[in-house]
Amino acid sequence: MPHQCSIGALALAAALLIGASGAQAFDDASYPSLKGQWNRIGSPRWDQQDRNGERAPLTPEYRAIHAANLADQHAGGQGTDPTYVCLAPGMPRAMVAYEAMEVVVMPQTTYVLIDHIHDSRRIYTDGRDWSAGIEPSFAGYSIGHWKDESGDGRYDVLEVETRHFKGPRTFDESGLPLHRDNQTIVKERIYLDQTDPNVLHDDITVIDHALTRPWTVTKNYRREPVRHPVWREVVCSENNLHVRLGKDDYFLSAEGYLTPTKKDQPPPDLRYFKQSGN
Repeated sequence: MPHQCSIGALALAAALLIGASGAQAFDDASYPSLKGQWNRIGSPRWDQQDRNGERAPLTPEYRAIHAANLADQHAGGQGTDPTYVCLAPGMPRAMVAYEAMEVVVMPQTTYVLIDHIHDSRRIYTDGRDWSAGIEPSFAGYSIGHWKDESGDGRYDVLEVETRHFKGPRTFDESGLPLHRDNQTIVKERIYLDQTDPNVLHDDITVIDHALTRPWTVTKNYRREPVRHPVWREVVCSENNLHVRLGKDDYFLSAEGYLTPTKKDQPPPDLRYFKQSGN
C-alpha cells in the first residue's frame, strides 16, 4: 500500500510539473501583454468617417432602410436597433465596447470579455478551419492566428475572421443596418500601438451585402492605469422599461402603466383580454 501511494504521489507531481512547464512555455513573453482593463476611445457610433474620409457605403436599398430607421427614431421609436429589448449587439458592434473590455490570451483561445449584453467572444487560435454544422450566433464564430510582423520572434498582431451570424444586428445604436441575410464576414487586426503599449487598436473590415464594398473602421481602446480595476456588472433587463408587443414598442411609466412612445400611437391589440366595456 505505501508503495502504491508513492507511485500515486509521483504521478501527481509529474502531472503538476508538466502543467507548470506548459504554462512556463506559454508565459515566456511570446505574446503581447493585453492584461488589464480596456475602455473605448472616442464615439460608440460606427458611421464615422473611415480612413479614406468616407461614410458607410450602403447600397441604395439599405440607405432607404436606414433613412426610414432614422425617421422612426426621430418620431420616438427604436428603428432597426434591436438591443433595446436586450438582444445581443453581436459582431461587429460588440467591439464598440459599451462596457470595459478584458482580453485573456490562452494557448488555444483568446477571450474578449465585455460585461454588456452577451458581448463576450471566443477567438479560436488552435489552428482549426471552418467546418460544417457551426451554429449561427449573434457574436458569430471567430478563428484567429497570431503573427510576428516585426520579425523579433514575438507575436504582435492577432488576425481574426468571424462568420456564421444570426440577426437582427446593426452596426451601432443609430440603427445603421447590416443585411438581413446574415452573410456578414468580419475581419480584424488587433494590435498594440507601437508608441504607446497602453493603447490597443482593432482594424475591423466588414464585408456585407448591405454595403457596396468592404468597409474598414479602426476602433481604439485605452488600458486603465490601475492595478485592480473595477469591473461593473451590467444586467440589461434590470430597469429596462421598454415593452415590445407585436411590432410595436411601448414604455412603462413610473406608475407601471403602458404608455406610447410615439405621437398618436394606437394601443396594442387586446383581443385575448376581457374588455371592461368602459
